Amino acid sequence: MTKLAFSKRYNLVVKKYDDLLTKPNTLESEEESDGVIYRYQNPVLTSHHIPIFWEYDLNPITNPFFMKRFGVNSVFNPGAIRVNGRYFLVARVEGYDRKSFFAVAESPNGVDNFRFHNKPIWIQTLDDGEVNIYDMRLTEHEDGWIYGVFCSESKDPDAPPGDETSAIARCGIVRTKDLEHWERLPNLKTKSNQQRNLVLHPELVEGKYAFYTRPQDGFIDSGSQGGIGFGLAERIEEPVIEIEKTIFPKKYHTCYEYKNGLGPAPLKTDLGWLHLAHGVRNTAAGLRYTLYTFMTAIDDPTKVIYVPGGYLLAPKGKERVGDVSNVLFSNGWVLDENDRILIYYASSDTRVHVAETSLDRMLDYVVNTPPDEGTYQHSLKRMLALIDGNLNYNEKNHHLLDSL
Repeated sequence: MTKLAFSKRYNLVVKKYDDLLTKPNTLESEEESDGVIYRYQNPVLTSHHIPIFWEYDLNPITNPFFMKRFGVNSVFNPGAIRVNGRYFLVARVEGYDRKSFFAVAESPNGVDNFRFHNKPIWIQTLDDGEVNIYDMRLTEHEDGWIYGVFCSESKDPDAPPGDETSAIARCGIVRTKDLEHWERLPNLKTKSNQQRNLVLHPELVEGKYAFYTRPQDGFIDSGSQGGIGFGLAERIEEPVIEIEKTIFPKKYHTCYEYKNGLGPAPLKTDLGWLHLAHGVRNTAAGLRYTLYTFMTAIDDPTKVIYVPGGYLLAPKGKERVGDVSNVLFSNGWVLDENDRILIYYASSDTRVHVAETSLDRMLDYVVNTPPDEGTYQHSLKRMLALIDGNLNYNEKNHHLLDSL
């Protein structure tokens, strides 16, 4: 009886898994898009994409009912990179026990058929009470290494007795040449008590390694700090930032009023460094995470030159439901040789999606979308100007519009 139970469940699970991994992904229709970003209809990574032999003991003697021995709760917040024409995601894999680790998934086209490598990444821990690691940003650096910058979490030693939630977030760093073998470097040191969502700039600045930082007073609350910072470290092997400069502060009554942080490493364009970030605001239903963009100068990555008003992407439909609802988060994107940009984003700390745009579209959006000027009157004036311009244009050129 138990042999039959094992065989039946095994065959069902394998078939479902194979069907999922070979399922093609398609873009949403034109009318569903805003003309800037086009979402793909299916998630590219979920807990169901985890290899069967990671979760199940495949021996019918020791697992007669074919039940999970190591449950994976969610797969989300991946770093992304394209190497030799193939697309790689270094995803955060979270078990039923809340512990996270990193695993590499690979695809030939970047939008479907992602398959995990045989084993997760083994990263050497540091002797500092590290309990958890998550949310890796990948940077292909001009020094020849691929760096992974992630959050290293440990219990707050100063937490009062009985407080089992307070934690310390630090910036962990690894590097690799092949996405298989990873070298752990010392954690980045700054003068801030908490550091999360750090990103390594792809190029040296003043001959130093440049980091986008996110200092906070507390593990969750940004407190008196917050905003996207910037700092330089002399050496990556012993990374220390002495001076942090805030380059994009949080701001009242915006999509980044509560806190904000950089997503993936910026893309270098002819007009400037293109950035993708997450913004957080508080609501009666809890924190809401959206994604927004901005651009900094090529010759000075601390100088913000364009900021489109509002968010670029917000939770939509089923994306709003998950372990931590109403959240979009991205720490990975890829620009290919055809100027296609693939944005990998997680929804509600549960699954990974991909959306597509082009470099031309993104530059048009970032440069020509008006900024948020701070009040509802400014926003209304901007819309009224758009309406008046359209009405005047339609009156003078209705024959052209009618012919479209």
